[in-house]
Order: sequence, then C-alpha cells, then structure tokens
Amino acid sequence: MSLPLLPTISTFFILLSAILVAVGWFFVVKKKYAAHKKAMISGAISALLFFIIYVSRTIFVGNTSFGGPEDLKIYYTSFLIFHIILATTGAVFGIVTLTLAFKRNISKHRKLGPTTSVIWFFTAITGTAVYLLLYVFYEGGETTSMIKAILGF
Repeated sequence: MSLPLLPTISTFFILLSAILVAVGWFFVVKKKYAAHKKAMISGAISALLFFIIYVSRTIFVGNTSFGGPEDLKIYYTSFLIFHIILATTGAVFGIVTLTLAFKRNISKHRKLGPTTSVIWFFTAITGTAVYLLLYVFYEGGETTSMIKAILGF
C-alpha cells in the first residue's frame, strides 16, 4: 500500500492538534496554566499547518474522490459533508476561543473552551476516518476539483 504524502502529512497534523488540545485540557484541569497555553497554541499551530497543506493541495492538485464501492458512496458523501461542517464550526470556535484567551477574557474562554475542544476532537476523528476511507480501506478515486470530488459533478 502506497499512501499519498500530502494527505498523510495533513492527517498527522490534524491528529496532533487534537492530541495537543487533550494535553492542554489536562494541564488546565491541573491548574498548570502556562503549560495549558503552550499546548493549546501548539495545537492551533498544528491545525493551521493541516489547513495550509490541505488548501495548498486542493489548489494545486485537487481533491480525491471516493474510490470505494458505489453503494457506499452516498454514505461516504454524507459523512464527508458532516465532517466539513464540523471542521468549519470547530475552526470558528477555535479562533473565537483563542481570541478570548489572548484578550484575557478568561470567563468566556472557560465557558467556550470545553465545547470547542469536543468539537475539535470529533473533527479530528471524522477527518481521520475520511483519510482512512479514501486512502487505506479503499483505493482513492479520481483526483479532481473539490466540487467534483464531493458532489460527483
């Protein structure tokens, strides 16, 4: 099995970001605020690296369509759309949560942080599942524009 380089690297960074968010959550529970800040900033940087790689690949190479069985394509597509909505929501929540922390609005940051983290964990899990479905469990389909890869036209 030959795994594609850029999708593999980007998936690594999204998983790393979720792990760092979990580590950051552990530190805040232990009241180790400096370590919490470092872990969360590292998680955000890892997510940003994922995004840069993903967007670069999308622009310059395109996206890979589902190459698995045709009868599973509708389920994959529904799952992918759910993941995209979740990832977009998680990114917005992440930016807002980080902004609140940097502006020292800690009370709002504390309220939003756990929700943001849970959304991000599900984003990383569903993103990894998309990667596995595209490149590990099934051979990837055609690599083409994002609209064609997602919607089939």
